[in-house]
Amino acid sequence: MVVYLTPEAQRESDDLPFTMQARLDDIIARLERWPSVSGYKALTGGWRGHYRIRMGDWRVIFQVVAPAVIVVRIAHRSKVYE
Repeated sequence: MVVYLTPEAQRESDDLPFTMQARLDDIIARLERWPSVSGYKALTGGWRGHYRIRMGDWRVIFQVVAPAVIVVRIAHRSKVYE
């Protein structure tokens, strides 16, 4: 699948520490193989229909809209669900 970042996610990606940017590249490569991705979790409540994947203390929030995976947020776990 093709992975897209929303403008907000792109800004958040640009602001990540260098080590986290490298890990994000690995996460995006994994998401391209959807649905053969491990370690994701379906979200509930206001985030219903979205998934999250952990990246250390950071979270990548995405949704699947075939034929694409859309990354919505990339933020520290303390702020990502706000």
